[in-house]
Amino acid sequence: MLRQLCIIGVSAAFLSGCFNTHQSQAPIAKTYPITHQQKMQAAHHWDVLAEHQAQLLMESDFLSGKAFYIHHDDNGSAFSQGFDSLLTSQLVNAGAHVRTEPMNTAHVNYKVQVVRHKDRGYIRAPEGTWTALTASVGFAAMAYNSWGEPALALIPFAAAADFWSGSWTSETSSEVIITTQVTEHGRILYSSSNIYYINPGDSDHYQAQRSVTKAVPVTGTW
Repeated sequence: MLRQLCIIGVSAAFLSGCFNTHQSQAPIAKTYPITHQQKMQAAHHWDVLAEHQAQLLMESDFLSGKAFYIHHDDNGSAFSQGFDSLLTSQLVNAGAHVRTEPMNTAHVNYKVQVVRHKDRGYIRAPEGTWTALTASVGFAAMAYNSWGEPALALIPFAAAADFWSGSWTSETSSEVIITTQVTEHGRILYSSSNIYYINPGDSDHYQAQRSVTKAVPVTGTW
């Protein structure tokens, strides 16, 4: 048995070395290191972003002592209406000078872009997922075959699910890029971009509301 394992190990090492020596007619796809991206699913998350941006604005050396004017986006989207009010409140609460007129102020603007992926590839599960799943199946099988009350084996997994379920979420095919900028006399003094996953059905929260023109038929009949 030990000899077989040694043979398999040597063969695997040899084959893995071949990947470095063989050539390819096209670049080999390579994944990025694992990163994390938050998912917006509530108006409260807009307030969290507004609080974060207000803090960064107050900490910026380029904006120290300046009065702000928040340029209100009139595209009619739910996000633009909510974020205007939330950012204003967070800045005022942080002690910033916020004015209702643009004269002699630094202008705070934000841009929103919705990105929809139509052909996204497989997104692998976090490291350790398959190991934990395999161990769970093996532990459950051992409990079923050896214990008088196999159902007791489910208790640790239920407890773990209760503990971690609040952090479970899924990637989606829709994302939103939100960029906050501060300008003064044509110069950008501050710029910060944040990217979030959103549920596909929530895309309209971030897009301009289009006016719908209804055709009215005109006839000569009274």
